[in-house]
Amino acid sequence: MASTSKANLTEEEEGEEEEEEEDEEEEVQHFDDFTLASSWERFISEIEAICRQWLADGPKNLLEKGAVHLDSSKNMYKVKSELKHATKIYSMEYYFEINNNGKIVDWNSTLHDMQLCFGVKEFLVILPQSANGVVLDAPEASKLLSAVAIALSNCSSLWPAFVPVHDPSRKAYIGIQNMGTVFTRRFEADRIGSQVPIKFMHLEGLYELFVSKFAYSTLDHSMHLFKVNLIMKLTYQTLPDDDDDDDIQEADAENAESEASAGGDNRNRKHWDDDCPWSEWYSAENPVKGFDLITTWSEKMVENSLEMAEMENSSPHDAEKWILAPNIDCSKGERIGFASQLQLLVSALDMSFEVQFMEDFVSVETSGSDNLKSSMVIPPPTVLDRVLKDLFHQGLQFPDFAKGERKSSRAIKGAPVESLFAQFCLHSLWFGNCNIRAIAVLWIEFVREIRWCWEESQPLPKMSANGSIDLATCLINQKLQMLAICIEKKRELNEEFQDCIGSNDDVSTDMEVMTTFCLEDIQVREESTNFHAQSQGFDGKRDSPLTPEVLREPKTVISKFSKNSEDVVSANKSPSDSIRRGSAGPVGSMKLLKSYQSLHAPYTQDAPLMTEDMHEERLRAVEAFGDSFDFSAQLERDTLSSDMSSFKAANPDAVFEDFIRWHSPGDWENDESEANGPSKNRTEGMKDDWPPRGRLSQRMSDHGNLWRQIWNDAPVLPAYEQKPLLDPTREGEKILHYLETVRPHQLLEQMVCTAFRASADTLNQTNFGSLSQMTAKMDQLYITMASALRPLQVNLLSGNSETIEDLRRLCVVFEHVEKLLTLAASLHRKFLQTPRIAEAIFSDYYNFYLPTMGIGSADVDVQKLDAEEEFDMKLQLRMNERQVVSNMFSPPTANQSWRKVLSMGNLLNGHEPILREIIFSMRDSATGSHYAASSPRGYQQDIETYRMYIGGTSNDLRVALSVTSYD
Repeated sequence: MASTSKANLTEEEEGEEEEEEEDEEEEVQHFDDFTLASSWERFISEIEAICRQWLADGPKNLLEKGAVHLDSSKNMYKVKSELKHATKIYSMEYYFEINNNGKIVDWNSTLHDMQLCFGVKEFLVILPQSANGVVLDAPEASKLLSAVAIALSNCSSLWPAFVPVHDPSRKAYIGIQNMGTVFTRRFEADRIGSQVPIKFMHLEGLYELFVSKFAYSTLDHSMHLFKVNLIMKLTYQTLPDDDDDDDIQEADAENAESEASAGGDNRNRKHWDDDCPWSEWYSAENPVKGFDLITTWSEKMVENSLEMAEMENSSPHDAEKWILAPNIDCSKGERIGFASQLQLLVSALDMSFEVQFMEDFVSVETSGSDNLKSSMVIPPPTVLDRVLKDLFHQGLQFPDFAKGERKSSRAIKGAPVESLFAQFCLHSLWFGNCNIRAIAVLWIEFVREIRWCWEESQPLPKMSANGSIDLATCLINQKLQMLAICIEKKRELNEEFQDCIGSNDDVSTDMEVMTTFCLEDIQVREESTNFHAQSQGFDGKRDSPLTPEVLREPKTVISKFSKNSEDVVSANKSPSDSIRRGSAGPVGSMKLLKSYQSLHAPYTQDAPLMTEDMHEERLRAVEAFGDSFDFSAQLERDTLSSDMSSFKAANPDAVFEDFIRWHSPGDWENDESEANGPSKNRTEGMKDDWPPRGRLSQRMSDHGNLWRQIWNDAPVLPAYEQKPLLDPTREGEKILHYLETVRPHQLLEQMVCTAFRASADTLNQTNFGSLSQMTAKMDQLYITMASALRPLQVNLLSGNSETIEDLRRLCVVFEHVEKLLTLAASLHRKFLQTPRIAEAIFSDYYNFYLPTMGIGSADVDVQKLDAEEEFDMKLQLRMNERQVVSNMFSPPTANQSWRKVLSMGNLLNGHEPILREIIFSMRDSATGSHYAASSPRGYQQDIETYRMYIGGTSNDLRVALSVTSYD
């Protein structure tokens, strides 16, 4: 049995050996050279094969095969391949540029770290696939570097190769580059992360460090001359966030205590946007987090360390170039602003269809109220009182409704930003985080305050009590405007009533005086008023005989004497029969038909004001009864009767035809003789033209005409004795009833339209200079809002409507514009004296941010939608712009100075650079030197024999050295 088992084992071993031999044969078949004897040579051969493939493909083909773009460099790409040697797996990476015709040392461009340190363009990096990615063993690093160098030499490639060594935090490398058949270049880099020697904190010590690499160690470097080329870049950084306003805060700090003790309302400036229009509602984070100022010195030759000491004491203003790099916040996190609150208001609109009245959202018995109470918090009463005080008790100054308003905002059926309802909507955005219960509570208290103003006859704040109703605004604003007018009318009636009680005993005396004055002066007064009327240009139309300025003066007399001072007696009749009352003056040369008297235009009552819903109700009535002329007159009966009464009082001898000639000239058909106009001789012409010849139109001549019936029934009363056409008490109570019973979704629809419009108008007041892109963006926002809000303006919205989703998308668009506007305002205020800088930065950021807004364009890379990408821009400054940027680096305060001991030179207003980068180099000619013995003719040029890159600060120093030698 034992022998049998041994035999079986032997057979198995032989089978395994045969399989291994077959595997080796298969591996060997992959190589052209079957004489390779070691794994080391196979490793070199694999590297060589990969390099040959990359050389053959070239940059364009490598891009097509999936080369990866590096975020740290604009034009740098990378491809990699895995290699196995012994038990370890290595990764070889090839870095290359598409356009590599530029200079290596270009501070303006974004160079890869290896390019900057060693002055190379394209290069290889080979590293082990391990956790730290570096080679910790020095012999292994040398072996890897040798393998890559041999492979590149076999390929006739001039690529430099690097191997990372030591600890990853040191960013240490060793490298080699075959520069042809003559020269070899070797690289080495390392970093000191802490405890930098004091000598290396200064330019003089760094210069001596470079010189020590090629000079004899026994020499005193400060006493010998070495022609070293030098270029330098210093980077300064402004204080982060809002620290650039510290100087303003400290300037005001001395007055803070005295102002507080005096009880003044002035408050110190604590944030960057305190003077921006949105600061009343929220404080925005400054999108400009700071600036990096890069100053560069052009190449110069230094011969000793004393020159370096002088250079360290020089001012940054001596630098050849100043380059400004803004640090703009590109994070897409949730930010507080109008857009975020408008989105909450849209959500409240979506919930408003659940109940019938606003009180239902507050009532405990409402179904689902527990859920509402748990998720929606109502602010405490103190907050509510503060909001109501701001709305109703901050003075009654007449608001400027045109402030911040664009013409395009009129297309949005909301309320002007300074009006009462618009201010209520803006407060609602921030009251209780704009939840539906908080809005309901605020609205109920808001209506209670309005009722108090009505009952106490107090003027309605932030509302105009003059003029007509603006039908381009939302219905609630129209109602509030009409209520303000009703309150004013109510106050006037109360004042007149009190005046009448107090002056009742003097009425008869005043009447006797007025009558005597009129009789004695009738001839002179009539003639003078005729000439005055001609100069005023009466044309016989009802609504334009006198301007409001002229009409206002007689009304003052009416309220004073109870009889109009224009009440005069006709020339041809007794005073008792023909006293004119309420006359505003004759209408040109028009004469009455039945007597040779001038036709006078009466003072009339204003037409009763109507809101949009009242107009719609009247239109529906007209549509129901057809286009009847009599029905239209019936609707206007009160107004028509008032005008006829006023006309009769101003023209005692007038007939119905006279009223038609004045009120509705189109319904009086003149004969040719009167149509030709009056005679040139005024006195004779008036006699010849009388009586006027003409006739009524067909519709006015019909039997049973309603206008004639109204004329016959109209009493002879001037406007000041008539019952007002507008009943302020009745209309005021109707308005309050509407406000108290308005449906929640109708209220929220108007609130959404008004809030969007008011928010945009508030942002529109921002001063951002002449940024044309921002101006165009604001115009586009108004157009987009008008389109998205149109369904709300025509009451087409219903529960679960697609319009809600459109409104949410509108909030996103609004957020983008708000973000851009905040940036524009911040840049404008920082560069008031140099607007070119603000325009250049904003233009670049606008193009960078454009794809995020969902607009896109042909010249914008879609990859910019990546949330991780940062805005990178460098702007070269002009000489006249340097002082403005320099002023941004305000001198450190006493508190800031002691925190850090300044260890470096080249201070800018007391600020040392956050990064100092220097490149030392030394060149030698291949002709006439120790390099020239066997140098081919192609190398009859200067060779950069030594190059050292030094970057860092007083606490961090990185040094990279490259040395060229002749092999």
